[in-house]
This record gives sequence, structure tokens and C-alpha cells, in this order.
Amino acid sequence: MYSREESQRIKREFWVSFAEKYPRKWVLYDTKIKDFSFKFFVDNKKAQVLIDIEHRSEEKRMAYFEKLESLRNILEEEYIKDLVFEKNFTLESGKTISRIWVEKLGVGFSNRNNWDAIFDFFFEKMNALEIFYLEYDEFIKDIE
Repeated sequence: MYSREESQRIKREFWVSFAEKYPRKWVLYDTKIKDFSFKFFVDNKKAQVLIDIEHRSEEKRMAYFEKLESLRNILEEEYIKDLVFEKNFTLESGKTISRIWVEKLGVGFSNRNNWDAIFDFFFEKMNALEIFYLEYDEFIKDIE
């Protein structure tokens, strides 16, 4: 078991190593849609690539989610299989968002032997999501 400081140091090393292996600018929060973002997540059990839709307006949040859901077949057939679509996902804070994600189980940032597998997973899945998004962003943005 690591101390909090040691865990933070390892996590920082993890992200620096990822950036060195795959040096590029990711879309992440720069989607041009308010409260619509791409995220990387890793803990000691899994790695995830996520799309979080956190719009305060439930109506707009649902509209964006439904746009993505309407593209689900294309997304899964041409870009990423095994995506999980959750219209109402509750964060630890109690906030309800919409989330779409893919995960790799049985890996963790504190085991350096997992790092390459996680980095490759992150790159492959996030790159595919970004290519998909850049192809369909105008359609997704058009909720009015």
C-alpha cells in the first residue's frame, strides 16, 4: 500500500510517461460543446476512455446523449466495439451525467508492468473516439 504522496508521485509519473509515448494534443475538453468532454481515467483496477455529458440542462444533456445513441451502430461498427452507454450515470458527488465509455479491466497505474498496455489502450480508444467525433461533430452539436 502506498502513501498518498507516493501514489500521487506514481500517478504523475504515469501521465508523464503516457505523454512521452504518445506526444500529441488530445481534444478532451476542447469539443466546442459546453460540458461535453472526452476523458482518460485510470485507477488500480481499470483504465477507461470516456465521453462525459455534464450539461446542467437535463434536456440538453439528453439531446446530446440521444445524438450519440443515434450514431451507436456507426460508432461500434467503424470505431470502437464494446462501448457502454449510460443515459443517467451518478458520479460519487451525487451529480447525474450521461456517460459513454470503454474500459480495460485488470490493470492499474501503480503496476508499471501495466503501463504500456494502458497507454496503448488509451491511444487506440481515444484516437478512435476523436476521429469519430471530428467526423460527426456538426451533427452532434446541432440539437436546436
